[in-house]
Amino acid sequence: MTIVRDKQQVRRMIAWRVAQELNDGDVVNLGIGLPSLVANETSRDIEILLQSENGLIGIGEMATDATRDPDLVNAGGQPITATTGACYFNSADSFTIIRGGHVDVTVLGALQVDQHGNLANWIIPGKMVPGMGGAMDLVVGAKKVIVAMEHTVKGQPKLLKQCSLPLTAANQVDLIITEFGVIEITPKGMMLIELAPGVTLDEIQAVTEADLIISPQLTAMPIPADLFATSSAA
Repeated sequence: MTIVRDKQQVRRMIAWRVAQELNDGDVVNLGIGLPSLVANETSRDIEILLQSENGLIGIGEMATDATRDPDLVNAGGQPITATTGACYFNSADSFTIIRGGHVDVTVLGALQVDQHGNLANWIIPGKMVPGMGGAMDLVVGAKKVIVAMEHTVKGQPKLLKQCSLPLTAANQVDLIITEFGVIEITPKGMMLIELAPGVTLDEIQAVTEADLIISPQLTAMPIPADLFATSSAA
């Protein structure tokens, strides 16, 4: 099996795998960037309520030029669509939902995650940022925290023994999904539970600073059946 390296393929592969973690009836918050692509990969056979911090439950797929509405965006300002029956409300009510524990799953990107489940995803010291946003509320308020990201940045590991950047939250990450595999945070550290097609154990460990625990039930990471076909068509 060919290792997935194309940027577009990598992002879709991760988003699709995240979507497999979502269950019928879940209220789900998707972060900006790669996590927002999960909206395009959810199964039509189940009902998932996608929530946005700026006041919407019922996000549909990302908007195209044909479906774009300038007044309908997610918390990151990306154009989105709304499903039939979507509900709009103010930001205060949105954070009441989040802080009240009513979000089943939140999916975020990350700058760093460490073996203790600590998350750093809001600032690189010395660089201008608009602020932490809703991430610190989401990772504490949601019942399950999934980090969806590319495994490295400029060839450097993002899965560490200890985060070096300022934390968004401590001990909150449950699952990490990258183009190299699926990793669960356990009391003993990072456990590899799925390995991506074409990737060896030595290869994933080489790009991971933390020591990976190999699950006795390690399986192959599933990918979309049309992953390579859609990229070729594009």
